[in-house]
Amino acid sequence: MENVSVVTMFALSGLNFTLEQRITLFVLTLLWYLLILLGNAVLIVSIVIDKNLHEPMYIFLCNLSINALYGSVGFYPKFLLDLLSSHVISYVGCILQGFVIHSSTCADFSILALMAYDRYVAICRPLVYHSVMTRQRVSIFVLFSWLLPLYLMFMNTASLLGSRLCGSQINRLYCVNWMIATLVCSPSKANVAVSYFNMLFYFGHFVFIIWSYMYLIRTCMSSKENQGKFMQTCMPHLMSLITFSITVLLDLLYMRFGSADLPQDLNNFMAIEFLLIPPVVNPLIYGLKLTKIRDKILTFVHIKRTDAKSQATRVSGKLSN
Repeated sequence: MENVSVVTMFALSGLNFTLEQRITLFVLTLLWYLLILLGNAVLIVSIVIDKNLHEPMYIFLCNLSINALYGSVGFYPKFLLDLLSSHVISYVGCILQGFVIHSSTCADFSILALMAYDRYVAICRPLVYHSVMTRQRVSIFVLFSWLLPLYLMFMNTASLLGSRLCGSQINRLYCVNWMIATLVCSPSKANVAVSYFNMLFYFGHFVFIIWSYMYLIRTCMSSKENQGKFMQTCMPHLMSLITFSITVLLDLLYMRFGSADLPQDLNNFMAIEFLLIPPVVNPLIYGLKLTKIRDKILTFVHIKRTDAKSQATRVSGKLSN
């Protein structure tokens, strides 16, 4: 039996590849990570620099993209490093990685719940929308959508600290609190209680989001105008919610009830799908479906192209002279 003070490093699993395969995977992962950074950064910059987009819906969307960048930082840099070196992580690094990934996932649910509430008020109670979604109230909503996940995940992580560990092998590509908890010699009642409270708390978020969209759909069916609003502003949120919920649910089910007989590649995909798909899909969904975002991005690209052509024309004119 090992004491927690002895376990200073954890061995991660899932990278049983040749050097050539690791290099190929490194290049593909780096390109995917750059795509995540670019897509979400474009969305954030588009919203920040355009005052016409400083509305509750776009403010929540901006925070969703910021959270995607925050969560991806918890996985991709370490994973890229592991592909070029040994697949190990320090005890502190493991705790920190689990905290970042967990808190980012929970913050996603909080922000999606805010977006669902915003659309509910905008479509079902349009006359009081501006009195309900004031700038001060939106700021408080955003603040709590970050503070609550960070606090709850801090409590979950803190309940693991000081526990005696009976192993140092984590059967996953990265660290999560559940995997660390399975290594604890005597399960902590505090950790079990906090974990189940967090799951119930965010399951409540999920139920609220589903109820909101069911109510929205029922309301929008009664009016062609509301149907247009729903398709324009709610459909991207719904698609984002479905994508995120399915990937997180599959990961949770696999982590709790998954079979060790599954192929390693499938195991790896099931473990990281919520870190792969939503951070890339969300900017595409919102960038293509929301008219104001799409127009802003197209305008920005058009201006850049015009400036580039003007500069090229000036250079060619100087050369000809």
